[in-house]
Amino acid sequence: MRPASPVPVLSAQPRLSDFFQGVGMLGRAFRLLFGSRRLFLLSSLCAVLTAVALVGLGVLLYRYAPGLLESLWPRPVSWYGRVGWYVALILAGLVAWVVGANVVPPLLVAPLQDPLSEATEAECDGANTTSAASFLRGLTTGLLHTLARLALLLLGLAVLLPLNVVPGIGSVLFTVLASLWTMLWMAAEHLAAPMTRHLYPFSEVRRILRERRALCLGFGAGVYVLLWIPILNTFFLPVAIIGGTLLYRGLRAVGNLPPPPDAIAGPGMGGTPGGSK
Repeated sequence: MRPASPVPVLSAQPRLSDFFQGVGMLGRAFRLLFGSRRLFLLSSLCAVLTAVALVGLGVLLYRYAPGLLESLWPRPVSWYGRVGWYVALILAGLVAWVVGANVVPPLLVAPLQDPLSEATEAECDGANTTSAASFLRGLTTGLLHTLARLALLLLGLAVLLPLNVVPGIGSVLFTVLASLWTMLWMAAEHLAAPMTRHLYPFSEVRRILRERRALCLGFGAGVYVLLWIPILNTFFLPVAIIGGTLLYRGLRAVGNLPPPPDAIAGPGMGGTPGGSK
């Protein structure tokens, strides 16, 4: 007897409670990861690369962030000035670490993202769609798509960056708004990955983000929080990829997404036999 499908059951209409279902997508992804040998092996390789990147990023920030801030804002002499300086250092360091964690690891594991997403869909369908051809395709398309989406993340943060020049509240506003933008971007990034593989235009990703805002923000917030949990944060990228793929399949199942454009081309183009539900 085949176990229950891992595809989440979503409501057809948006609700505020969708936020919590989006956060819960990570628990579903973890269960699937540890229940599938293929997903566990691919995720373990991603986790090793992610761990190396996160540790290296932390070391670089520890060594160079204070000097960089001091070159822009000399360390004050007064005690209250120093308090403000260190607060700014901590806030800027946190944002820089999150941004770095969303730039460096995805570039390192870009060739594994498509195979990991395909293996997740195979668990949903009960079929083996992962192949050497899909792995080779991930070497090119995965890296190019990742670079394009990372550019969008950095563009949004660049727009918010001038807030730091506002005395007092500026750094706090920048940290809050940059965190919200990163959460939403995380949802878009990991939902767009399987949708791009199935040839959906990015306009469909934007539509889903707009129409299922609470669901997507909850998923992005869950990934964002996972990034701060030691040990588990090394798995944040594979779990986000698996969770984004499950979210995509759930949206398809409930009818929020039309059949994938590649379905008419058959399985050879990465589509699932029989199209979409």
